[in-house]
Amino acid sequence: MDKKQEVARGTLVCVGTGLNLAGQISVLSKSYIENADVVFSLVPDGFAQHWLETLNEDVRSLQPYYAQGDEVKNRRDTYAQMVQAILIEVRLGKKVVCALYGHPGVFACVSHFAIAQAREEGYSAKMEPGISAEACLWADLGIDPGNSGHQSFEASQFMFYRHTPDPTTHLLLWQIGIAGEHTLTKFSTSSDRLQILVEQLSEWYPLEHEIVLYEAPNLPVQSPRIDRLPLKDLPFAELTPISTLLIPPSRELEFNSEILAKLGISEADLG
Repeated sequence: MDKKQEVARGTLVCVGTGLNLAGQISVLSKSYIENADVVFSLVPDGFAQHWLETLNEDVRSLQPYYAQGDEVKNRRDTYAQMVQAILIEVRLGKKVVCALYGHPGVFACVSHFAIAQAREEGYSAKMEPGISAEACLWADLGIDPGNSGHQSFEASQFMFYRHTPDPTTHLLLWQIGIAGEHTLTKFSTSSDRLQILVEQLSEWYPLEHEIVLYEAPNLPVQSPRIDRLPLKDLPFAELTPISTLLIPPSRELEFNSEILAKLGISEADLG
């Protein structure tokens, strides 16, 4: 087999396993895992890892690339090592699958980096969607985001840059458990940083406004975490790496009278 044929045969597919063990993966993504030469995994627990190992004989966890014990390691280095491990197998001409928790393209930079690198080197690489924490949140909380719209930010990015939330819509802040952390070496935040976030949010939301801390379940026997508390109490809440902050609207939607007039629609027409 010449080099061109070998390069053409190497493929990469990044798939999502969903949030809930074995029950939220698509038929197509499961098929990719079953038919891969090698599967790289990044899943939340041993149960999910074991389930993947029942689907394919060569499943390699990417978890060991994270800092171990007292080791201090920048997550950029971790992600680069993960991508390199994946690409080594692709370059060998193998059918490679990277199976990631939730949706493989949402807060999962390894998949984006690996696909971009594989394509740059001339290999076939793509992503299959998975059920994300956001999809589970709307279902578990019984909210239709289409009713008022929603905005979504990574918590630290929201703090570091001049984002302006719309208090008439739902606001999601992801990775609230590391809000304000910029070194990429830690997996937790502090009450002082959360207090700064509360002060920032108080520009648009009353301190007594009810917020929700949400965590999607990983196992069928688990229930979602849905903790409701006033915004002012956020600094004292117990947070984990999978905690998401939902801030419901604090104001009613406002009619755009100028646009309605141009459209020939009255406020009464909209109920």
